[in-house]
Amino acid sequence: MTIRTGAEYLSGLRDGREVWLSGRRVDDVLAEPILASAAHTVARLYDQQHDPLLRDVLTYEDGGERYPMSLAVPRDARTLRRRGAAFRTTAEATFGLVGRSPDFVNAVVTAFASASGFFERADPRFGRNVAAFHRACLASDRFLSHAAINPPLSRARSSSEQDDPYVHLRIVRETSEGIVVRGAKLIGTLVPVADEIVVFPLPKYHPGDEAYTVAFAIPVATPGLRIVCREPLVTDPARLVSSPLAPFEEIDATCVFDDVLVPWDRVFFHGDVDAANRMYDVTTARHHTGQHGIVRGAVKAELLTGIAVALSEMSGTNSFLHVQEMLGEVLGSLELAKAGILAAEADAEMSEWSTLTPAIAPVLALRYHFPRMTSRMIEVIQLLGGGSLLSTPSEEDLSSELWPAIERFFRGADGVPAEQRVRLLKLAWDATGSAFGQRQMQYERYHSGDPVRLAAAQYFGYRTTPLLETVHRALRPQAPGTPGTPQAGATPQEAVS
Repeated sequence: MTIRTGAEYLSGLRDGREVWLSGRRVDDVLAEPILASAAHTVARLYDQQHDPLLRDVLTYEDGGERYPMSLAVPRDARTLRRRGAAFRTTAEATFGLVGRSPDFVNAVVTAFASASGFFERADPRFGRNVAAFHRACLASDRFLSHAAINPPLSRARSSSEQDDPYVHLRIVRETSEGIVVRGAKLIGTLVPVADEIVVFPLPKYHPGDEAYTVAFAIPVATPGLRIVCREPLVTDPARLVSSPLAPFEEIDATCVFDDVLVPWDRVFFHGDVDAANRMYDVTTARHHTGQHGIVRGAVKAELLTGIAVALSEMSGTNSFLHVQEMLGEVLGSLELAKAGILAAEADAEMSEWSTLTPAIAPVLALRYHFPRMTSRMIEVIQLLGGGSLLSTPSEEDLSSELWPAIERFFRGADGVPAEQRVRLLKLAWDATGSAFGQRQMQYERYHSGDPVRLAAAQYFGYRTTPLLETVHRALRPQAPGTPGTPQAGATPQEAVS
């Protein structure tokens, strides 16, 4: 089997997985409205791969078979750009609101597989395993989600120093069949409706944490894996006027492993603290998921900017200079986001694994500044919506016997129909002020981890030598018309010391 249909994906979700929602076990995720809504959103993404107009954007052909572009290993600029276009097409289907769509973890697995040599250093079979898993994903087009964050019980202590040694996921024992793991991982976005879960370490492990540095992949229905969903942010996904963005509520969950057996052929790594801390970066998984993140972010910025423009035009405030300034500001932020994507692709470099890798500097810059951009976009929407955001009638009012008597009070400027204005205001509120909108903002803040560490990584990984050379030249200016070059012999560091 190659690329799946939405129906094929949905049929695989009735597999006995242990999912808990609002204090009760869910026997069938497709019978639970909140989870079913998320699953059907994913199913629509699978169906897009079969759309004649999108097939050549979202998939590629090899040996007479079609595979997702998100699983293509980028060896040249054309493939890298094609993958970026596929990321954008998927993001457009969800307005950039689903950060953990199937293509996200596909990018992780593809990066891991291309860097199989990294995993071989720990154990030759691990390199074979990660490459084989990528091939299996190509063959089955499974929906992968992931969990990589440890429960934050005591951030001042390492994993091995926690009061409970099995709070953070760790290896309990090794057997002839595989490893047995116990503990928990966060934040399992869309895990309740995924086919498999990929677990891997992120930086910040310390000596003594070796048992906690483990990477593997297993089906969500694996015995002993318990998925505990957070409280839903949408009360009724069928009320699409009041909650127009409800289909994009990507449920988050805590993944609890109760002595789960992971077969050896599904183990990618364990037992090396230094390698665990370097894994996400050295394998270039950070770079490739970064491309996905900034592409999706730009699509989301288009939605927010569009809402701001629509609100101002519908109310007639777009003729005011201060409103025009706000609109110009958010439009400028949107253009910066789009420019960052072009820079990441244009400045791509060949990695040690012979993959063309998006430039990390623009990726890190955007991931640090994007939450600030979206926060301001949200503020502008709220300012432009004003009190109207708090006074819209209910969805049921639009079809009630009362509506003909009150609809004239909710019309927009220049004859905009009342229902059209109400729908726009509800969209604006759902994107910025509802529980869903607030989760979106919090998600962006921590999409790529701690923003402080993200900025620090920008500094430590940045090639500052050309900048210091510029300072060196400025400290030794030449008189007008004087031939020659700046004094040689001093290093850039000496020049600024």
